[in-house]
Amino acid sequence: MGRIFQFVCSRFFVGVFCILLEFAQLLAVFILLYEFFLPVTILAWIFHFGILLYLINRDEIPEFKMPWLIILFLLPVLGSFIFMLLSSNNTSHKEYARFEMAAKGMEQYQQQTAKIDSLREQDADAWLQANYLYGSGGMPCYGNSKTTYYPVGEDFHGALLEELRKAEHFIFMEYFIVQEGQMWNPIHEILKEKAAQGVSVYFMYDDFGCISTLPWHYHKVLCNEGIHCVIANRFSPVLSHIHNNRDHRKITVIDGCVGFTGGVNLADEYINAVMKHGHWKDTAVKIEGEAVRNLMSLFLVNWNTQSKEPIDYTKYMKMQWSPADCKGVVIPFGSGPAPIYTDTIGKNVYLNMINASKCYLYITTPYLICDREILSALRIASKKGVDVRIITPHIPDKKTVFLMTRSNYKELLEDGVKIYEYSPGFIHAKNYICDDKFAVCGTINMDYRSLVHHFECGAWMYDTDCIAEMKSDFLDTLVQSGEIRKDRAVMRSWQKLVAEIMKVFSPLF
Repeated sequence: MGRIFQFVCSRFFVGVFCILLEFAQLLAVFILLYEFFLPVTILAWIFHFGILLYLINRDEIPEFKMPWLIILFLLPVLGSFIFMLLSSNNTSHKEYARFEMAAKGMEQYQQQTAKIDSLREQDADAWLQANYLYGSGGMPCYGNSKTTYYPVGEDFHGALLEELRKAEHFIFMEYFIVQEGQMWNPIHEILKEKAAQGVSVYFMYDDFGCISTLPWHYHKVLCNEGIHCVIANRFSPVLSHIHNNRDHRKITVIDGCVGFTGGVNLADEYINAVMKHGHWKDTAVKIEGEAVRNLMSLFLVNWNTQSKEPIDYTKYMKMQWSPADCKGVVIPFGSGPAPIYTDTIGKNVYLNMINASKCYLYITTPYLICDREILSALRIASKKGVDVRIITPHIPDKKTVFLMTRSNYKELLEDGVKIYEYSPGFIHAKNYICDDKFAVCGTINMDYRSLVHHFECGAWMYDTDCIAEMKSDFLDTLVQSGEIRKDRAVMRSWQKLVAEIMKVFSPLF
């Protein structure tokens, strides 16, 4: 009874209730006007046909158009009213204006490096992928950067604490989920100590991601401790599409010379201090050297978009790095919703790697509910003879989403893609490894929300030492995973029905 009362009084429940109440009120007014005022009825039908024409001709993927077309045909006129309220994938005009101002100041620090020219001579495929990241997202290509791979959250946690203790000048941290416990508490203590020593500490967390894990006023606690704190994408009980645009990034930058990214949030399940879904398998990378500049620019632009107290870029982006004798190329990059990002960069990074694969392509992902373009690319790569292997969870964190993941198994298996489920529990790692040459480790899930709605980040790597470690970890994880055969991929009729319905409407949520 106590848990039910706690849930009903929670900010999440109250917020969702207010949004539903607001929607019900607007709907009631619309129905009243439509039913009893003929001019409104005529205008509503004209508007409805206009929306249909607009949607059919809209430059958007079929997966987005299909659910809305179904709604518009099943609920004529009313469907158009809902479409007008909720159809946009874009950020708000206000946030876009703030981002434009923040990004403009960063442009002078994001010039392409000479490394791109040597890359063109070395490997055409690598040059094309690196050139895309600069052309679409302004992320320069860097050598002189060392990468270290962490195959589980516990290893990442230990390395993060060690590097945080070394901080002398500044710390930037940006995370989707933060929760008090064995993961966050020692990090919090170090941040407090460093702030007291005069180190500039900037911390940002997503409001929706932490809505059930932190008190609403937690940012004030951190601010009172000398830690500069901003809540990204504040959740408010107002009917709006912008609640989809969450900050799903995981970034740490220390003194401009060390950076971390990957799938690991700052909560206990990520280091298996609490086991909610069996063993939680997650990964991260540490970057040392020039490439950390890209992580800094992602953080600083987002901070200046979200904060009323902007940071001066000059102090941080004009730092000099000592040359390091490191093999390969590293490009940390970001992606996010339109119009802030004109391309679906995360999706295209994955597509570029799939299309470049010649020998093998190894993928770990918690969700496999991407669009037809990625699924088709995976099937084509397998048909060409590429050894495509994908590891997904065996114990899901969301059962309905797991049904959607499994509903994609059959067609992939029929075209030779090998699929495995991580038997000990839940795999949250978002890794791509290809041909001993390319790899991506980051925050980007293979689902519509990550690829279109969320602010995401990752590290694209070419010929770095840690790619061999990522491949070795994948093969070790494969041993702990059960291969899905075609006969095991058959779903019950009701499961298939639920999964197919959810897949159709997944782009709306």
